[in-house]
Amino acid sequence: MQTLEKNSTQKVLHFLLDWAAVIALVLCFVVFTALKGSFFMSKANMVNILLAMSITTVFGIAATVTMAPDGFDMSACTLASCSAYVFVSMYLWYGLSLFMSIVMCIVVTLIMYQLTMFLILVCKIPDMLATCALMFVHQGLGQWYIGGGAVSTGMRVPHTGAAPARTALSEAFSNIGRSPYIIIIMLACVLAAFIFLNYTKHGRFLYAMGGNKQAAKLSGINVKKYRYLAGMITAVFIAIGGILVAARGSSAQVGCCDNYLMQALAAVFVGRSVGGAEKPNALGTLVGAMLVSTLENGLTICAVPYYILPAVKGAVLALALMAAYAGKKEQ
Repeated sequence: MQTLEKNSTQKVLHFLLDWAAVIALVLCFVVFTALKGSFFMSKANMVNILLAMSITTVFGIAATVTMAPDGFDMSACTLASCSAYVFVSMYLWYGLSLFMSIVMCIVVTLIMYQLTMFLILVCKIPDMLATCALMFVHQGLGQWYIGGGAVSTGMRVPHTGAAPARTALSEAFSNIGRSPYIIIIMLACVLAAFIFLNYTKHGRFLYAMGGNKQAAKLSGINVKKYRYLAGMITAVFIAIGGILVAARGSSAQVGCCDNYLMQALAAVFVGRSVGGAEKPNALGTLVGAMLVSTLENGLTICAVPYYILPAVKGAVLALALMAAYAGKKEQ
């Protein structure tokens, strides 16, 4: 009898731990609705939450793919700032079409990510150290390219002083950063990553590497090849994130993507335990990003002072992480 009760208690505990992020999200909605009523749950505010989480989710998906084979990238968002510079400059300064500006942005991001892969795979520098160093490289190269100022309408081309090919952004350009397009792009990224990681052999190989790299290597998986593949997919998502930031802000400000790093990582770490996955996963990252954005939105509506906001948000996220990871040693 005692054994049955113990087993039942453990099952309930494991259920609560596996769905801690979702439970925290539901509690946020309940608390903020109780405090602010219909205003928090209004259609306009729900759209605001989705818009706020869209960019965080895309960067979170980039981190999810990197972390699936046990990788890590601290330089993703500084590289995304460079992607944003390229995207806007190709469109404004050099007069490329919107489609070609997107293509050039992705191509340049992929080229720049080769340095990341070189340091990690060839020089065998640990991911954390290599990407920390590259944060400064990206910041320096990016600011040199834009001449230390924002890439926006009316700005002349740095280094040459030439007039830009375009003096205004088109409606199609701006629409990328507006609802519903930015939300659709976010969901498409989540769906693509989910299918790739869970329903293709390549995704399963990445998870196998994340579980035990040595065992994966002994089973015949080319770990270098698949780590490189993860890096290239990550670079594409980084470029998409940079495009969304630029379109949403109608410009590419200096370091425009840098502040998304911690939010994206928080989304991945909070969401990795969703449903008992215990690994980086696309749906968990979506839940984590929604939790981060809902917290920020609700606390702002409740008039929490801006200087206290990060501490409160961080404390709640820490509690969600503690709940998500507590008891894992027992499992």
